[in-house]
Amino acid sequence: MQQRPLTRLDQVQLDAVVRRHEMFRNARIGGARATLSFFDLNGLDLTGRDLAHADFVGASLRGANLAGARLDCASMFATDLRLANLENASLIKTDLRGACLRGAILIGANLFEADLRDGSLAEKDRDGSLRIIQVEDRPTEASGADLSGANLTNARLSGAMAIHTDFTDALMRGCKLVRATMRGANFTGSNLEGADLSGADLRGACLRGAVLTGATMVMTELADADMEDALTDDPVGRVVAELGRPLDELLHEHIRWVGSSGAEGTALDLSGFDLRHAPSLAHTCLTMLRAVGATLYGLDLTSVQLQAAVLEKGDLRLAKLINGDLRGVNLRLAKLNNADLRKANLRPLYFDERRSMISDLSGARLRYADLRGACLREVNFAGADLSFANLSGCDLTNTDLTNARMFGAKLERRALSDGAILDGVAGLKL
Repeated sequence: MQQRPLTRLDQVQLDAVVRRHEMFRNARIGGARATLSFFDLNGLDLTGRDLAHADFVGASLRGANLAGARLDCASMFATDLRLANLENASLIKTDLRGACLRGAILIGANLFEADLRDGSLAEKDRDGSLRIIQVEDRPTEASGADLSGANLTNARLSGAMAIHTDFTDALMRGCKLVRATMRGANFTGSNLEGADLSGADLRGACLRGAVLTGATMVMTELADADMEDALTDDPVGRVVAELGRPLDELLHEHIRWVGSSGAEGTALDLSGFDLRHAPSLAHTCLTMLRAVGATLYGLDLTSVQLQAAVLEKGDLRLAKLINGDLRGVNLRLAKLNNADLRKANLRPLYFDERRSMISDLSGARLRYADLRGACLREVNFAGADLSFANLSGCDLTNTDLTNARMFGAKLERRALSDGAILDGVAGLKL
């Protein structure tokens, strides 16, 4: 097959095209849609530029910097993106069929409803390197692409070849993976809620801690797959029906117990229970609740009162704790990945001038958690994983972040100026 020659553009020429495209996007006179089909753009800089709806069909962007670029609905069919930096780029509904992603960085990229059908995302060569081959009219290839933390919600990958691909912590809710070949792929911590994995080959894949609730897995091959700690539709521990009485009644008794300082009512212990199908707990008083190892995945706990509650080792991934009162809470070793803790109050719970109880989140996992505007005064985050968490606007006065992991976390330098303990923090960049 004869290969069509590419027309080379330099940075100045490309900048002129992009400026006109951005004018077009803003409906300004003189603007024009960027038509960059079959152009050689290797190594050029498009960091943060708005190229939504642009035409890159057959173009070469090898080694180009597209970090933070907006490429929504762009035509990138058969585009060469080898070694390109697409970190945090927006590729919503982008046509990536046949795109070559060898060595591309897609950490945190948003590929919502992107089209990657009928091709190979990654397989391992004999020398151990990753190779991504996507077959449409011609085979394509993309070794070593990193899709960890990427948003692949509702993306189409049916028939894709994704052997040994890294989807760690990827958001893949509703993703179409029908008949996909994904042997040995790494889905650690990924969210595949509602995904269609019918006929997919996941032999030898790592699904540790993955969320598979509502996933369709008819004739899915799972031989030798690592399913440790994966969350499925099967109950985790005891179910609410085993409580013996309606949860609403037990909650009423617990509130009486709290309000009377233990003189009336009964304390509620939900340790080991799966509460995913429980009635809404939003705006509920759960002060001093004991729920060690309980599953509260995805629950709406908006404005909940959890002062001095013990939720150690609990699963609160994707839980909504907006405006929650969590003073003195125990969330040691809990899972809070992607949880919404905006404006939550986790400062110490003061009993009197001498006695107080700090919030303990030591060893907890809060990857991609949203903590914007939360009060984190004196919280114990020792050994916690806050990678890619959003800590913008947080009060971190005297917060203990000893040995915490903070790769990709978002926060302001001034937030650390009031005595935050940072000994051994890994990955923190301001």
